[in-house]
Amino acid sequence: MDRLRTPFFFVALVALGLVVAVETGSSWLLGLTTPALDTATQLGADVPPGVAERPGGIAISYLALIDVVLLGTAALMGVAILASKRVHARLQGLATLIGAIILIITALVLLFVAIAKLILMVSLLLAFPFGTIVYLILFGSFPRGEAATVLSLIMFLKVVAVVCLVAAQQRFLQNKGLVAMVITSLLGNVVAVFLHGMVPGVLVSITDAIAGIVFAIVGIVWAIVLIVGAIPALIRAVQVTVESTKQLKAAAAT
Repeated sequence: MDRLRTPFFFVALVALGLVVAVETGSSWLLGLTTPALDTATQLGADVPPGVAERPGGIAISYLALIDVVLLGTAALMGVAILASKRVHARLQGLATLIGAIILIITALVLLFVAIAKLILMVSLLLAFPFGTIVYLILFGSFPRGEAATVLSLIMFLKVVAVVCLVAAQQRFLQNKGLVAMVITSLLGNVVAVFLHGMVPGVLVSITDAIAGIVFAIVGIVWAIVLIVGAIPALIRAVQVTVESTKQLKAAAAT
């Protein structure tokens, strides 16, 4: 029970890495550069090839703002296996603090992007008739089927990661922070699937942007939690460094 089964742990780490990779690369997986000429033709609008693009949404890529927290936590746990306790103690607080700050900045920028996109889409949709036509051309052909496939793949990888983490060490279940991260990550998938399926196809781009806003906010909250948790670790690391320096000076003096 107390022994860490390293192969299972590293399989979980790889699975989480693939999750973040798929999420950040979802724009290519969903074919964002496919011209939306079918919609334009149906509406009788003359759109030059390549001008209008089929939107793949932002929700899946914004999921990475949540899952990168889980990946980073697992990576630090892996460092604890490979490095000494002293090195890990010093690295954990600093790496967590830097990573959390970067996450907050990134999430804030993406949050404003998502809000701006949502305002644009709603404004176009309500500006009948010409604004509505533009909305349908640019955002009305959301690839819901492809998005569902990608979300299913992501959920499968997350389940693999969770199962392998539990198989690696059952005591991980006693880590409330880790369990909360896993639950948040899984709920993110559920929210994305729900918001993609609750409205007609022409409105999915709007609910997708709403999901992106939610994920960005959740990412910011987790980053703040990480910063709060990193402060004690940094203080301990500084104390250990100071004590080590004093011991070295005392040894040199003798």
